[in-house]
Amino acid sequence: MARWGALLLILPLFILMGVYFWELGDIRECQLSGGHWDAIASACREQPQPFTPFIERHSLLVNGGMLLSVLGLVMCFIGFYTRR
Repeated sequence: MARWGALLLILPLFILMGVYFWELGDIRECQLSGGHWDAIASACREQPQPFTPFIERHSLLVNGGMLLSVLGLVMCFIGFYTRR
């Protein structure tokens, strides 16, 4: 159980960071070309766009990933606490 818990503890965080940095790369590319990033449409625009936080755009991914990580932590605790 501790192995599955460790997997659930770490894997959602890597997926979340991967999605975040993938989008950050697109944002930086847009800004370096002189545009403004439209986060809602995920497109580069000429006019400035309002700021929208990552958690508002991907709330299921962020909250679901954190819940899976907490579940993995609990599974690790149970796996290390119980005897084989």
